[in-house]
Amino acid sequence: MSENELTYKRLLLKLSGEALMGSGDYGIDNAVIERVAGEIRDIVKRGVEVGLVIGGGNIFRGISLSASGMQRSNADYMGMLATVMNALAMQDTLERIGVPAKVMSAIPMAPVCEAFDRRKALAAMQAGEVVLFAAGTGNPYFTTDSAASLRAIEIGADIMLKATKVDGVYSDDPMKNPDAERYETLSYDEVVERKLGVMDTTAVVLCRDQQMPLGVFDINNEGALMKIVSGERIGTIVQ
Repeated sequence: MSENELTYKRLLLKLSGEALMGSGDYGIDNAVIERVAGEIRDIVKRGVEVGLVIGGGNIFRGISLSASGMQRSNADYMGMLATVMNALAMQDTLERIGVPAKVMSAIPMAPVCEAFDRRKALAAMQAGEVVLFAAGTGNPYFTTDSAASLRAIEIGADIMLKATKVDGVYSDDPMKNPDAERYETLSYDEVVERKLGVMDTTAVVLCRDQQMPLGVFDINNEGALMKIVSGERIGTIVQ
């Protein structure tokens, strides 16, 4: 497959922190992060430009800390710092398998990583580097889903892909309801009106207003990323 045959040449991948835990209850499963990094390497080698946003739920979830009584802003900042830790772990994994990677944080922390700069991010991606966008939007009360939508729009991605533990968007939780219907396509408004929980409402509306296609797929489906950029229909498309 040549670069000209790619359906998507620039994408933003949103990966949950929980996905990195594997079968564990906390932290990062090395086998999982290495497999995901390997799939990213494969599409980068094909000429795909990749931006990546990783949540922090495997370390801290700001909204959960807030629910337990912590002041919301403090809890959210802790969650943002967790995303930086995950981004650094993924950067290290990518570089160990020969993929140049750069972490850009919405919260300046010069000794650790670069501050987010759209032009520098685009230049890095065009040069074949994976750019990891960390620390959310830099503001409390916004999720990493919203940060992913924002960064996808800013870098002019062809699509935003949300990697989950299920193979698309369902009418109900397929783990609890075996009769739940899986959708192949949805509109942004259907996602919001039916409260399908694909992403938070702010993230979906951002995508809708800027006409950013959203793909939802199972990160445990090995080879799914390559199939998606090659034009194969995997999971659910919201547009």
